[in-house]
Amino acid sequence: MASAVAPSSHPVASIPPRRSYTAPRAVAAAGPHPPLLSRGFRPSTGAARRCRLRVVASSSKADPVEEKPPVAPLADVPVPADASLAVPPVQVEPQPQVSTGTWKWRGYNIRYQHAGTSGPALVLIHGFGANSDHWRKNIPVLAMAHRVYAIDLIGYGYSDKPNPREIEENFYTFETWGEQLNTFCAEVVKSEAFFICNSIGGLVGLQAAVMEPQKCKGIVLLDISLRMLHIKKQPWFGKPFIKSFQSLLRNTIVGKLFFNAVATPESVKNILCQCYHDTSAVTDELVQIILQPGLDPGAVDVFLEFICYSGGPLPEELLPLVKCPVLVAWGEKDPWEPVELGRAYASFDTVEDFVVLPDVGHCPQDEAPELVNPLVESFVQRHR
Repeated sequence: MASAVAPSSHPVASIPPRRSYTAPRAVAAAGPHPPLLSRGFRPSTGAARRCRLRVVASSSKADPVEEKPPVAPLADVPVPADASLAVPPVQVEPQPQVSTGTWKWRGYNIRYQHAGTSGPALVLIHGFGANSDHWRKNIPVLAMAHRVYAIDLIGYGYSDKPNPREIEENFYTFETWGEQLNTFCAEVVKSEAFFICNSIGGLVGLQAAVMEPQKCKGIVLLDISLRMLHIKKQPWFGKPFIKSFQSLLRNTIVGKLFFNAVATPESVKNILCQCYHDTSAVTDELVQIILQPGLDPGAVDVFLEFICYSGGPLPEELLPLVKCPVLVAWGEKDPWEPVELGRAYASFDTVEDFVVLPDVGHCPQDEAPELVNPLVESFVQRHR
C-alpha cells in the first residue's frame, strides 16, 4: 500500500562521501530530489540534512572489445614432466545453515529463522501477506558475517493467527507488532539489533525503534509502505464511504469471497507479477511461499482485519521520532509505492541515505538480492 507525501522545495544537503560498499556496482549521485508531492507531509527540523540520494547502477552491456587481426598459433613447447601448471582452487567459504525455531509470545507460537554465530545482529521483517521465507536469498549470505534472524509477524506466515473477533480490539496493529519485535530482540536475539524491513515491515521496524530506542542500532527500509489508504490521506467526502466498505468486508460474506478469489496460485502469481519488475523472479516456489500460509485457518480473518486497518502511524510521523540512523532504499520500478513519492523521506534528519535500485520493483530483497545484500552489509559496517 502506498501513501501520498507532502510538497517541499528543499534540496538535499551534500555531505562528505562515505566509504562505498564492496560490490561490482557504480554508485552515482542522483542530485536533489524533486518536489515533495503531498499535503500533510512536513520534514523534520533541526540540524542540516545529512542524506544523500544515490543510484545503485548496474550495467547489463559488455564493454566493447577492440578487434585485432588473427595471431598465428604458438608452436608446441615441451613441458617437463614434473612442472606443475595447475591453478590452486579458489576456497569458497560455505554459507551458514539456516535453522527454524518457534518462540512463545503472549502464549502464541511465533516462527522464526536464524543463521550465523557471530557479528552484529540483524532482524529481517517481511511485508503484508509475506513471511520470513521471503528473505531466503538474504539470510545465508548476510549470516556469513552477522547473526541473522527473520521473524513471522503474528498473524502471518507460520506464526499463530488468533481470530481478531475473539481477542482484544485492535490487535493487529503496528503497536502490537512493534512490541512483538522488541520482545523478540530481548528474549531470542538477546542483544540490540539492526532492523532490515520491507513494505509494511518498515512501519513495524520504525514503531519498535520509537517504543524502545535502546533495542535498535539502525534501520534499513526497503520500499516502505507509504500507506496511501490511510484515513488521514483521504478527502473528507470519501471517509464515510471507506468506513462503509470496511464494514462490508468485515461483517458480510463479501470479505471471504474476496479472499477466496485472491488466495489461488493464479491470483497470487498475477499480484506478484505486478509488483516485481523482473517477472522471471516470480517462480512457482515464490508463489507457494506466499500462498501456502494464507490457506491456514484464521488467515482470512487476519487478511480482512489488516486491509480494513486505515489508522495507526504513518512513516512521516515515526521518522522524526527515531533516534538511530536510517537508510532508505527504493525499487525504481515499484508500481505500488512510487519512488517519486518515496524520495520525500530523504528530507528527514535521521535518514542518512536514499538509494534508488534501478529496474527493481516492490520487493528488492527477493528480486535483486545482489544489490540489497551489499547495501545492508555496508550500512551495518558503518554503524556496528
